[in-house]
Amino acid sequence: MTNDSDHERFPRIALVSTHGYVAANPPLGAADTGGQVVYVLELAKKLAKLGYSVDIFTRQFENQPPEDQVEDRVRVVRIPCGGRDFIPKEYLHRYLMEWCETALRFIKRNDLNYIFINSHYWDAGVAGQRLSEALAVPHIHTPHSLGIWKKRQMETDYPDKAASFEAEFNFSERIKHELIVYRSCDTVVATTPIQLDVLTGDYGLKPDRVHMIPPGYDDNRFFPVSSASREMARQRFGFHGKTVLALGRLATNKGYDLLIDAFAVLAEREPEAVLHLALGGEQLDEQERTLLTQLKQRVAEIGLEDRVQFAGFVADEDLADYYRAADLFVLSSRYEPFGMTAIEAMASGTPTIITVHGGLFRAVSYGRHALFADPFDKYDLGITMMKPLKHARLYGRLSRMGAHKARSLFTWTGIAQQLIALIEGRPMRQALDADDWAEPWNDGD
Repeated sequence: MTNDSDHERFPRIALVSTHGYVAANPPLGAADTGGQVVYVLELAKKLAKLGYSVDIFTRQFENQPPEDQVEDRVRVVRIPCGGRDFIPKEYLHRYLMEWCETALRFIKRNDLNYIFINSHYWDAGVAGQRLSEALAVPHIHTPHSLGIWKKRQMETDYPDKAASFEAEFNFSERIKHELIVYRSCDTVVATTPIQLDVLTGDYGLKPDRVHMIPPGYDDNRFFPVSSASREMARQRFGFHGKTVLALGRLATNKGYDLLIDAFAVLAEREPEAVLHLALGGEQLDEQERTLLTQLKQRVAEIGLEDRVQFAGFVADEDLADYYRAADLFVLSSRYEPFGMTAIEAMASGTPTIITVHGGLFRAVSYGRHALFADPFDKYDLGITMMKPLKHARLYGRLSRMGAHKARSLFTWTGIAQQLIALIEGRPMRQALDADDWAEPWNDGD
C-alpha cells in the first residue's frame, strides 16, 4: 500500500472516469467496462512510473469499496451518487452534480492538490470540468468516442432504427454536453486522425486546442513468441485449423454478424479456416444474451455450425496467448474510435485485419503492418481474410512488421510521456499529425 508521505513527495494527477466498473482488477466485458477502463488504468500506472501520484476518480455503486489500491502511487477513489444501482453511461450525467460536490468535499477533506485533471468520455468530461473550475487546475479531456460521429454512423448503418436511437443513446443530451466540455476545457486529446477531423470540423474546435495522442498497449504482456510457444498455446485453448479470431464485448457496433457473413466467403475458399468468437464478459445481461442467440442463429442459417466456434470470456491472464494462438485477428466493427484489441493482436505477432470504419486503419500501411477492409462488404472482408492465409510471405510480413509498428507507436510509456509533455508545454516526443500516422509504402521487410 502507498502511504501518505509517498503521495506528498510526488506531484498528483487526477484521472476521472465515472462510468463502468473501474477497479484494480476490473471485470472486463461487464456493462460499460472495456477498453476505456484498461486505458485509464494503464495510463495511471505509467504516469506513476514517471514520478507522479495518481488518483482515479470514479463512481461508487453496488457493493464496491470506497478505494482500491492499484499499485504504488495509483489508487481508485470511488465517489457515490445516484444510489447503489448501476447506471448506464448514457444517463449518468443526471447525477454528476451530486458526484462532483461529494468529490470536492473528499478532495478538500484530504487536502489533495492536483497539477491537472484528465477526464475520459463525455460524462467524466462534465465532472472533470466542474472539478477543474472549483480547484483552479487545468483540465485535459479525452473523449474516446464522439457523439456526432457515432450518431452519424448508426443512422447510416441502421436507417430503419434511427427513431429509437435517441431513447437508447441520448444523443441530443450527449452532444450538447460534449460541445460545452470541449469548448471549456484546456485541451482535448483525440486518439485517432478521424477524431481530430470530427473535433475540428463538426464540433468547431480550433486546431491548436486539439492534440492527438493514440491509446497504448502493455508491451510487457503483448509480444511475439516462438513457434513452439505458440503451438503450446494452441493446444491449451483447443485451436485447430487456420483460426480466425475476434474477441470483445457483445455489442451490435462490434460487427460480429458482418464478420460471420464475411467468414462464409472465406470458408468457401479455405477449407481449413475456423472462426473463433470469444465474446462477452463473465456474466451476460439480457441484451447480450439476445445478441449472442442472434449470432448463433445466423451461423445456423448459413450452415457453418462446424466452422464457427463460440467461446465466452477470456481471462486477462490468458489474453496475450489467445492472440498468439490465432492465425488471424479481425476487428470488424461497424464503427470503432480506435480498436485496442487490434493493437494488442498486432503486438502479439498475429496478422490483423482492421475495419475501415474507425481510426486505426489510418495508422498502418496496408500490406506491411496490417490489412483493412469494409465489413459491410462481405466479399471485401472475406477475400481480405483469405490473403494472409494463402500467401506465406504476406503472413510473415504482417506478423513481423505489425508487432514492430505497435512497439514503435503505441506503448503506454510513450502515451504517458506525451500527456505530460502536453500539459507542460514541451514538444511531444511522438507528436503526430493526421498525415504522419501511416508510413509510406515500403515493400521491403
